[in-house]
Amino acid sequence: MDLDLALVRAFVATAETLHFGRAAERLGTSQQALSKRVARLETLLAVSLFEREGGTRLTSAGRRFEPAAREALAAGARAVAAVQGGGAALRIDVWGHLYAPMRTVAQAVEALDAVRLEPGPARDWPSAAQALLRADTDLGFGRVHPLPPGRATGTAHRLVRLEPVDVLLSASHPLAGAAQLRPADLRDTTLWSPAELTRLDFLRRFADAFGLTRRQDGPNLGLDHLVQHIGNDPGCFTLFPSDAPLPHHSGLRSIPLTAPTPLYAWSLAWRESHPHPQLPALLDAFTRTGRAHRWLDYDPAQDWLPDTDHAQLGSVAGGRAHHAAQWGRG
Repeated sequence: MDLDLALVRAFVATAETLHFGRAAERLGTSQQALSKRVARLETLLAVSLFEREGGTRLTSAGRRFEPAAREALAAGARAVAAVQGGGAALRIDVWGHLYAPMRTVAQAVEALDAVRLEPGPARDWPSAAQALLRADTDLGFGRVHPLPPGRATGTAHRLVRLEPVDVLLSASHPLAGAAQLRPADLRDTTLWSPAELTRLDFLRRFADAFGLTRRQDGPNLGLDHLVQHIGNDPGCFTLFPSDAPLPHHSGLRSIPLTAPTPLYAWSLAWRESHPHPQLPALLDAFTRTGRAHRWLDYDPAQDWLPDTDHAQLGSVAGGRAHHAAQWGRG
């Protein structure tokens, strides 16, 4: 049978809202017209996609159909973009935005004239994984960490950068005069996180690993708020990638961490089924850029990674070894 994408679009909008009226409003049509489209699709498929009594709910057939329906819409959008010229744009969701993830992506795609990116924000890896599985985006970029069973099944990812992090603190902080610090030196000061620490996997694991019991979190109001808070509070610190740009703030010190140096792992993630046609070119660009800038250098004697990141590394030869990129599953 031929699948009418207009009918599929009506189904997906209804599946997302679980409300025929709101779905119709989203698509700019009447509720009656949308209901007819969904009913027509159910007739063609010879199954019921929604339960309509006592509220709108997906049937088991509807739940099975939903991910494939999203992929069909995404494929249709790519086909239209290819015909209209310039190829399909890569929709990429990024997270860890205070750490400026797009600066790494930009370096990798700089030489790829054929790749067009449409960046979008994601709150965190769980929300990015769900967007990938719904085909709402083509790629994700940020720190990938383990999720509860089933939450990321169907996604794949590849480690592309390990970035040293510095300790960021006020110029009035008692440790501000140090040329470098060890994580253990931070035990008598307060780790400040720009969100609930339970949602910031890297900071939480760092604090647990080095016995940092003094912790405080606050709202994520952007980078300017973060540096202002740290600059005005001589009793706290946070971690910040050494290569990430900071707004000018004379009241701040950024001090390297050593013995060991914590590394923040950046990964590129995608949906295993129906990956974007330009994904291989983008992965190759990350490999070449990472090799040129030594993005995957790691020495277990000097560096620290959360245990959950080790699986992405692969084998490490002695010394400061450079790792070829490896495939992993999310």
